[in-house]
Amino acid sequence: MKRKPLAVVAVVVLLGALGVFAVTSSFDGGLKLPSLGPECTVRADGEVTLDAVQMANAATISAVGMRREMSERAIVVALATAFQESKLENLDDGDRDSVGLFQQRPSKGWGTVEQIKDPRYAANRFYSALKRVKGWKKMRVTDAAQKVQRSAYPNAYEKWADEAEVLVRALTGQATGAVECSVDDDPALRGPAAAQALAKAFALDWDVEADRLADLTVSVKDVNSGWRYAHWLVAHAESTGLERVRFADREWSAPDGKWQPVTGDRRIGNHEVAVEVFR
Repeated sequence: MKRKPLAVVAVVVLLGALGVFAVTSSFDGGLKLPSLGPECTVRADGEVTLDAVQMANAATISAVGMRREMSERAIVVALATAFQESKLENLDDGDRDSVGLFQQRPSKGWGTVEQIKDPRYAANRFYSALKRVKGWKKMRVTDAAQKVQRSAYPNAYEKWADEAEVLVRALTGQATGAVECSVDDDPALRGPAAAQALAKAFALDWDVEADRLADLTVSVKDVNSGWRYAHWLVAHAESTGLERVRFADREWSAPDGKWQPVTGDRRIGNHEVAVEVFR
């Protein structure tokens, strides 16, 4: 089903598990904001529409969770929290001195502004705090998030649980061709610069050697991991100059942004994901 559009969400500071850090105030509103760029649609037993920036951040939060071997439930909690705290945008300024995807505060021990503004660092800190919450796995999404966030609106996270679950089904590779993003035909990067940016982002999110995306292909062990990587690549297409992704019998291409069936010699099997960048 079609999900509700994103709204201005609570400006709440990420606080330490078990009350380690101080509590701050927040607000909750319902003002609709325009999309910041080309749209991405995620369909996996539900539908969520994001802009390219939001989609890339969601894919990074999910990738960090998977490489840490966090459960799907943990990734749902993290994404629901980022929806509520920042609308999945890497905020320059929030409540008081809070910044980033989770509104973490340098003054409360979450790191420097530069560190917190790194989505990978911010996601790692969130997962570390969540792991310290006793019994979080049996809690509602909003209750687990609140144990970390200590928000003035403790039930606000629950309204994003459905959206987060759709994203997790897609980004963990449970669905086929589930992430579709349209990309301008005038990309930010081309050629070697695009390939380098793509390989760097991939290496950082998945914590692998930069040459893992060697020759614009990445080896995968099974269909599930193939779709994890394929969906992550599409999610980051706008910022990396990605033009085409191919896995098994499907191909995504920009600017159309759709997954289409491929046959014959264009099929590459289930053991690698191949990509092309704009030249």
